[in-house]
Amino acid sequence: MLQYALKKLLYGFAVMAGVVVVVFLLFNILPGDPARMTLGQRSDVQSLEAVRKEFGLDRSRPVQFLLYMNDLSPLALHENNAEAAEKYYYVRLIPLGADALVLKWPYLRRSYQTKRDVTTILAETVPNTFVLAFTAIIFATLIGVFLGVLSAVNKDTWIDKSANAFAILGISAPSFFAGIIIAWLFGFVLSDYTGLSMSGSLYSYDPFEGEVMTWKNLWLPMVTLGLRPLAIIVQLTRSAMLDVLAQDYIRTARAKGLSRNAIIYKHALRNALNPVITAISGWFASLLAGSFFVEYIFGYNGLGRTTVTALEMSDFPVVMGAILFIAFVFVIINILVDVLYAFVDPRVKLA
Repeated sequence: MLQYALKKLLYGFAVMAGVVVVVFLLFNILPGDPARMTLGQRSDVQSLEAVRKEFGLDRSRPVQFLLYMNDLSPLALHENNAEAAEKYYYVRLIPLGADALVLKWPYLRRSYQTKRDVTTILAETVPNTFVLAFTAIIFATLIGVFLGVLSAVNKDTWIDKSANAFAILGISAPSFFAGIIIAWLFGFVLSDYTGLSMSGSLYSYDPFEGEVMTWKNLWLPMVTLGLRPLAIIVQLTRSAMLDVLAQDYIRTARAKGLSRNAIIYKHALRNALNPVITAISGWFASLLAGSFFVEYIFGYNGLGRTTVTALEMSDFPVVMGAILFIAFVFVIINILVDVLYAFVDPRVKLA
C-alpha cells in the first residue's frame, strides 16, 4: 500500500512539473507587462525597472523559470542568511558558502498587485471554495444516488422517464448558463419568496458583529455547481443498478425471500457504487476548478473568483499558485479513490 502511494505521488509530481512548464510558457507568450500592471500606465521608467528587478522580471526567460522551480522545490539552494530564512521558512541542511542547500515548503512568491504572499491569499480563499465544492458534491451525491436507484427500480415508468429527462437537462446546461438563470430566477424574480440574493459570499460584514457567516449565500452557487455532477450520478447509478439487479445472486436473494429493501440497499447498491465513486471523486476535484465562473457569477469570494481576477490583471504568481493547488488536489484524490476502491470492492488489488 505504501509503495503504491509513493509511486502515485511520484507520478503526481511529474504531472505538476508539466503543469508548471505549460502555464509558465503560456504566461510568457501572452501580451502584457506585469510591472506596468502593478504600477499603472503612468509609471516612470525607474519605478518599472525597480519592480522588474524585485520580481525577477529583468532576467532571461530560462533563468526566471529556474528561479521559480527553485522556489517551488522542497530541496533548494537559497542564500544563507537570516533574511532568506525568514522569507522562505527553510531548514538549512548543507552550507555552501554564501548559499545553502535547504529543506522548505514550496514558496509561491508574492502577488504582483497586492504584494501579499500567495500562500496567504490561498489560505483565505481555499476554505470558502472547499465549502462550496463539498456541499455541492454532497447535494449531487445524495439526490443523484436516490434518483438513480428510484429510476432503476421503477424502470420504464414515468418516474424513470422523468429522472432521465432531468439528467439530460442537467448535463446539457453549462454551469455559467445555469448560474445566470438560477441567479436571475431565485435571486431576483422570486427573491421575496426565497429570501436569497443574486450575489454574496460565505462571509459578510455586519457593522455591529463584524464578519459573520451567511449560509443563505451558499445555496444558489451550491445548486448551480452541483447540477451537472448530479445529472451524471443519476445516470451512472441507474445504469449500474440495472446491471447488478440482473445478476444471478440477486435472483437467488429474491428466491430466498429477502425483502425488497434488503436486496436493493444491502446487496445491489453497494456493488453498484464503484462507477459512482469514480464520478464523485473526479467531480469533487473538478468542482474546485469548475467553481471559477460560478463564483464569479454569484460574487462568491473563493479561489475561483480570486484566480479570474488575478488572470485579468496578469498576476502570474496568484494564477500559478491556484493552478498548482488544483493539480495537487487532483493527485491526492486519485490516490484516495484507488484506496477506496480496494476497500469497497475486495476484487480490486493495488499494485
